[in-house]
Amino acid sequence: MRNRSTVPALVAAACAGALVAAPSPARADSLRTIVVTATRTPEPEGRIPIDISVVSGKTLGALGAQDMASALSLVSGVEAPAGGDAGPSSAVPAFWGLHEFDAFLLVVDGVPWGGAFNPAIPTLDLTDVDRIEVMKGSAPVMYGATSFVGVVQVLHYPAGQASNEADLSYGTYGSLRGSAALALPQLGSYRQSLAIDGERLGFADGRESVADERGLYRGALDVGGGTLRIDANLSFVNDVPPSPVIRSGATLTPLTPVNANFNPADARINENAYQLSLDYSHPVPLGQWKTRVSYAYSKVTDIRAFLHPDLSGAADTQNQHRLIEDGYLDTHLAISGSRHAHVLVGTDLLYGRGVQWTLNGNGAYTVPLDGSVVPPPTWTLPPNEIGALDDRRLFAGQYAQLDFRPNARWDIVAGVRLNEAYEHKSSSDLTLPPPVLLAQTVSKTLLKPTETVGVSYRLWRFGRDEAHLYADYRQAFKPAAIDFGPDYTPALLSPETADSDEAGLKGEALEGRLNYQLEAFQLDFSNLVVSTPSGALVNAGGERLRGTELELHYDPLRGLALIATASYHDALYTRYLFFDGVSTVNVAGRELPLSPHFLASAGALYTPAHGLTASLIGQYVGRRFLDEENTAPVGGYATLHAQLGYRWGHYSVTLDGTNLTNRRPPVTASEFGSESFYLLPARMLWVKLGCHL
Repeated sequence: MRNRSTVPALVAAACAGALVAAPSPARADSLRTIVVTATRTPEPEGRIPIDISVVSGKTLGALGAQDMASALSLVSGVEAPAGGDAGPSSAVPAFWGLHEFDAFLLVVDGVPWGGAFNPAIPTLDLTDVDRIEVMKGSAPVMYGATSFVGVVQVLHYPAGQASNEADLSYGTYGSLRGSAALALPQLGSYRQSLAIDGERLGFADGRESVADERGLYRGALDVGGGTLRIDANLSFVNDVPPSPVIRSGATLTPLTPVNANFNPADARINENAYQLSLDYSHPVPLGQWKTRVSYAYSKVTDIRAFLHPDLSGAADTQNQHRLIEDGYLDTHLAISGSRHAHVLVGTDLLYGRGVQWTLNGNGAYTVPLDGSVVPPPTWTLPPNEIGALDDRRLFAGQYAQLDFRPNARWDIVAGVRLNEAYEHKSSSDLTLPPPVLLAQTVSKTLLKPTETVGVSYRLWRFGRDEAHLYADYRQAFKPAAIDFGPDYTPALLSPETADSDEAGLKGEALEGRLNYQLEAFQLDFSNLVVSTPSGALVNAGGERLRGTELELHYDPLRGLALIATASYHDALYTRYLFFDGVSTVNVAGRELPLSPHFLASAGALYTPAHGLTASLIGQYVGRRFLDEENTAPVGGYATLHAQLGYRWGHYSVTLDGTNLTNRRPPVTASEFGSESFYLLPARMLWVKLGCHL
């Protein structure tokens, strides 16, 4: 999109094309949902001894989900506020009380999205999604080192099927959005579908903006006795980021207006991403063999600035250019030895290379704190620090998992994985004046097993109603992440490790109309990466996450769904000598920043095929602290999201409002600007016209 007319033109063309395309059959929702994230093979969700929440495409439509925050708003215990250091197109999901951008794994149609580095949320496409599967805790056998506290897998409609919808929306601050998804005409046995979307968003901060385009093409062909699938993803993200707000003492500073932007005039976070995936599945005498290979390439420009925490008005600038390559290969064999036992054996390889050049201006300019002056562009400011980074990562694994069902009541899942992790990192830092050059090249090789075991017992079954009691243990690790920040961090640290225990009850009642899930968990971290007084990073901390989560789905009438969630989290440091700028403080036993004890949400979704439609979603985030020492508390807050629409024939019109309470609390901490926080986006109102084909 180089101008505002691009989105309507794309959607209009897609809508016209869909009128002559063969429509795909509607996909019915079912409480006995089949999931694949925990096992790679289709399994009924109720039987798997692990907490998995499923958000169907129908629910996503009722939520008006355009980002991770709205898509996961009715998943128990999960927060995903929009924004953060990766820009307004991104988000920072939190699982089990841990707010950490790189601690979870994002998977799109079976491919780790972001590869061996960080979840690539800005390029995530939520158009034409069949369902989202959210698995709490790590996946130490299926995905190894890249999953730690959760896995979010986004699954689009398969090739040849689609939601067959197109829409155009106009919103607050001159925002415009459009999308279309359609099943293309079948060519012989070749099935295909296409999804495109684009948006230009304005915000309460007049300088903040989003201009994104995304597209997904899916094809499938029966060949050689199996099925060959191809996915091609394109994404063009153009963000102008906001400025985080500085914490001064126990509260956010009142010296800077809420919507003040202190970024340079040429600030932007742009990413052009290209991804191609091939998948081939074939029946063999032992079972089903499947191989997937994927390659992604991204080019990123990241220009912005951060105010000094002393509120002097001085700001540090960064002008970064980054190239990222991701490669993924997985091949596995699903063996059905008998009706009582299924074995999955396989191997995978995840490769990543990140190359970055950065020009930093430390104390590059000083601006008034009222935000009345637009700072100069970075190209007019001489840099005083030049950095370079070249990081190559290779994560490989051989895994085996047994699913043993001795009878109709018991289900035992056990697996082990041998992880091989290799990293080679070259970094340099030139500071001026006088010129001082630092450079270092380091490598690390790690061989480490991870494992999981879980058991599920069916307490009872009567018709559609049933109850399953389950428990599981998982051991995982995560190599230290690369945040691609402006700082010189040459060291390769030891991996963080985690052991988790989980137990729960899930099932169905009221003739299958009520679906429930209750879990209790504890996860213990060690080797936590923390900062020293000198600013260096070391493995010297520990955390414990403990809590309970409840999720209820009730369908009292056809077209009406009632969803409620509640969770209690107790996330603490078990070991951490924190330097607060003056002295070192032992914060063991204190709560993690931005981790509330209480989270709750409730939603009523009325989505008949024709006539009036409506939805109302409320969320509550409890009291939490902004700092490691727990001296800066911030109160809880509630948000409301509502939709009101009408459907007739092939068309619909919808009024949509997000954050109707217009609360602007701090929701995400910045990793690059000390004591800096991003706020919840302001209220947005939309009117949407839809075409259902």
